[in-house]
Amino acid sequence: MRLFIIGGIQKTTLVDFPSKIASIVFTQGCNFRCGYCHNPEIHDFKHESKYKTEEFIEFLKTRKGKLDGVVITGGEPTLQSGLYDFIKQIKYLGFAVKLDTNGSNFNIIKKLINDNLLDYVAMDIKASFDKYDKIIGVHCNIENIKKSISLIINSNVDYEFRTTVLKHQLSFDDFEKIGKVLQGAKRYYLQKFVSSNILDKNLINAQNYTDNELQKICINLKKYINCVDYR
Repeated sequence: MRLFIIGGIQKTTLVDFPSKIASIVFTQGCNFRCGYCHNPEIHDFKHESKYKTEEFIEFLKTRKGKLDGVVITGGEPTLQSGLYDFIKQIKYLGFAVKLDTNGSNFNIIKKLINDNLLDYVAMDIKASFDKYDKIIGVHCNIENIKKSISLIINSNVDYEFRTTVLKHQLSFDDFEKIGKVLQGAKRYYLQKFVSSNILDKNLINAQNYTDNELQKICINLKKYINCVDYR
């Protein structure tokens, strides 16, 4: 049996899927342990789905003409064995699909892109490669991250890359390294750290870069990436 464990649903969003009105599905479980994760309640697999997939599909049928798409986020959606079939059902109904992912499951992302099941991909870049394991709290296969980046940049799917920024974790030099890795990408966003409801409570008082500092980082990265901004 292929599992798709839903940890939560947001019925409407105007900001999470560029240029579209969408619903958000939060999947349960993640293979990273980023301290700044703002969805700690769905980080671990509990194998208890708050919503049945059939219920969500029935909800979508009532929103034809009112919603444009569905954002699938987490947790890490590519851990769900039923992800492919779930997206196929959404696409069959005529909705666009945006996938949020950490890029660790390259083969799954590749299959979804090759089978034309994704309309937008947002991939998190956690750090410069030499700091990845430290930031995510587990060992990561960096080769899969590299392959996912290359796949997304060279695909026909619209996309963005993004990094959550804590000043003590990532330096100006780290962003220089990230810029070189993402050279030629369409979009890259720096996301300000929000300290409420996070996985590691020791980070509650972690310092953000100032807007002026973030602007300087963005200006520098534009030599590598077409569109760079912070939010």
